Amino acid sequence: MLIKRTLENHLSSIISAFPSVMVTGSRQVGKSTLLENFVRDYNDKNKIKYGIVTLDDMNEAEKAQNDPMLFLEDHKPPVLIDEVQYAPNLFKYIKIHIDRHKGENGLFLLTGSQKFTLMKGVQESLAGRVAILDLYGLSQSEIENRESLVFLPNEEYLRTIREKCDSNTDVNANEIYKKIFKGSFPVLAKMNDSERNLYFSSYIKTYLNRDVRDILRVSNLNLFNNFLKSVAARTGCILNYADLSRDCGIDAKTASAWLDVLQSSGLVRLLYPYYNNFTKRLTKSPKIYFLDTGLCSYLVGWDSAITLQNGAMGGSILETFVFSEILKSYCHNAKEPIIHFYRDKDGREVDFLIENNGVLYPIEVKKTMMPNSDSAKNFSALEALGKPIADNIVLSLRSGFSHINNRTVSLPVWCI
Repeated sequence: MLIKRTLENHLSSIISAFPSVMVTGSRQVGKSTLLENFVRDYNDKNKIKYGIVTLDDMNEAEKAQNDPMLFLEDHKPPVLIDEVQYAPNLFKYIKIHIDRHKGENGLFLLTGSQKFTLMKGVQESLAGRVAILDLYGLSQSEIENRESLVFLPNEEYLRTIREKCDSNTDVNANEIYKKIFKGSFPVLAKMNDSERNLYFSSYIKTYLNRDVRDILRVSNLNLFNNFLKSVAARTGCILNYADLSRDCGIDAKTASAWLDVLQSSGLVRLLYPYYNNFTKRLTKSPKIYFLDTGLCSYLVGWDSAITLQNGAMGGSILETFVFSEILKSYCHNAKEPIIHFYRDKDGREVDFLIENNGVLYPIEVKKTMMPNSDSAKNFSALEALGKPIADNIVLSLRSGFSHINNRTVSLPVWCI
């Protein structure tokens, strides 16, 4: 059964407003399937038909790179070009075509899984001519075929979630960790654990050989693989380049460059602290998050959901899961969150701060079935920021909706 992607709901309006649309994301998150399904439905309903071509086809990739004019003659817009990063020379000719057809939108639909190469081409050629959309793995709402709400815990959101919690109070914490352990790549939806391990093993080999070595020119793949595992072990933690580079046997400059590779590949994301010029108490070091918890768990070596849940990473992987679900709730609805974390010199930390219209929405993630006042103790530190603060949110393994105090609401992790 094909899983409906939330982003597909927004594509029609976006392609009517931009001459080109690019969907980026890591390998195998479903970019090609998303746009191919959209194009088929669009072609059935409209007189103008999109062509489809993939640059995974080496002949097409060579033509697009070495003779872009001929390529566009063979594949006249409107056209879906899959894996466009394999032909960076093509971007300039896409720009030329767009500029010659001013006022026409939806000419090019593009996908790519290597954001470093893509963004270079966009910045040089397509700035102001392309809408860039990020696609991640399947969200909880997509898997469960329910409405995807942007996670902004204001009064309207909380009212909606309370109604859902009242009708769904049987969520098992073990089920949450089964989702975390499996991961969010669409192909995994019907796989068992042994097939999952083979999938991730093959995924890493393909990633190292096609992206890291061939595109990004990293030569020592074994050392990079060890680096990848070290980063996975640090998900949800403050990034310390010195510790990371020492553990991997590389210098800090190399660690920084390789982390850029992981970010451009869509595998990790850095979360920066909220910094207010009126206070000097915040650390400036970012936190690092793996964007697929299944791949992260595989790299670190956890062999089951239950050992992951009960192990040393049980809390950090739950926080990572929440972060990725918050991102999906925004990006799959064609929005970008303004999200940070808070940490002061006394070690008081709030996991996430979402900012919207000048208001901060504080969020803590707790691996507990019984969130209490202790779960909310760090929220008071935010008063030093001098900003409007919404009700505090504690996301936990508890199944229902409840109030911890008059300013703090407990929500279940599954509600995102």
